[in-house]
Amino acid sequence: MKTFLKLLRREFGMFWQNKVLRMLFIGAPLMYGLLLGYVYSKGKVTDLPIIVVDHDQSRMSRKAIEMMEDNEVLHIASLQFDENQLNRLAIEKEAACIVIIPDGFENAVLTKRYPEITTIVNTSNVLTANYAATAIQVCLGTLKAGMQMETLRKQGTPEQLLLSQYEPFRTTFIKKFNRSTNYMYFLWPGILATVLQQVLLLGLALSFAAEFEKGTFKDLVKQSKSTFMLLWVKVIPYLIMSFGIWMMYWGFTKWFRIPFDHNLGTLTLIAGVFVLAVCFMGILFSILIPNQLKATEILMVVATPSFILSGFTWPLSQMPGWIQTIADIIPLTHFLPAFRILIIENGAADLTYPYIGKLALIAVIGFVLSFIALHIKKRKVLKAEVIKK
Repeated sequence: MKTFLKLLRREFGMFWQNKVLRMLFIGAPLMYGLLLGYVYSKGKVTDLPIIVVDHDQSRMSRKAIEMMEDNEVLHIASLQFDENQLNRLAIEKEAACIVIIPDGFENAVLTKRYPEITTIVNTSNVLTANYAATAIQVCLGTLKAGMQMETLRKQGTPEQLLLSQYEPFRTTFIKKFNRSTNYMYFLWPGILATVLQQVLLLGLALSFAAEFEKGTFKDLVKQSKSTFMLLWVKVIPYLIMSFGIWMMYWGFTKWFRIPFDHNLGTLTLIAGVFVLAVCFMGILFSILIPNQLKATEILMVVATPSFILSGFTWPLSQMPGWIQTIADIIPLTHFLPAFRILIIENGAADLTYPYIGKLALIAVIGFVLSFIALHIKKRKVLKAEVIKK
């Protein structure tokens, strides 16, 4: 036990002496947590600029414009009465949509000639395009319904039959799990989990690789010949520091007033399995690639696209089979669905068991392969020492 604690102190000392690693492991989660927290703190998109071209300039067209201006998602950045240099104006104003109300719109509506309002959607940014287009549809749909009901009213339809005449059946949409469609609740936690995985992989990539490069691995073996102890001496400091990062993340949820309190204990246990899986993946690469630069480069290749491959933003089922196979090897792929079930959807713990099982499997395989690889490296060192004697 005394040797184990001595080696732990040594490991913490090596970590603290490495300024780059120290800044990366502590600074990156802190910086990304605060920076991205403030980026997405608004939660939902509002006041998206649109351009309205009103060829009609009638009472009805003005009503449509007024309804769009009253919508919190939309902001009429420019009201035009012709289409001169419309494309240039849209780029200057960064307009999400252009709404064109045709000449004779009101007259055509009153005479039932079925006029058409054209909406040009700027899909260079899919997020703003979808928000703006949906808001315009709601505004124009409400105006259309109001005009149809007014027509029925003028035709003498009784008030109690008015709604059923216009709308033979009702449709109800109920938002569940993130009812406010808050973008921060959806995206921010996933990015922070990605950051945690990345700093762990990069930190542990240096663990044994640094020992091999500096020639200190033989000194480590002299202090303990137990492969099991040598392995856990490298992992335990990162487990302890990861818990500190996890507590910092929890503090961020309080700072940004994000209601992520339910199922937090269960999620913390799952996060522990996730960290173990990541640690043993990093340790394995560190043992197999005894060069710090190469080990970090390879793990960067694994870590960088992991958020995209995880299926958190784009469904995993829509990706090719071979990409799904690669994604299954990455621990983040299985942690993020468990997070979504427990925190966003407030689901039961048993629904996360398949993901916990896969995380545990990655951790066990990583541990076994790391143990075998380290044991071989250790035997080579001990054999070399015997030959010298």
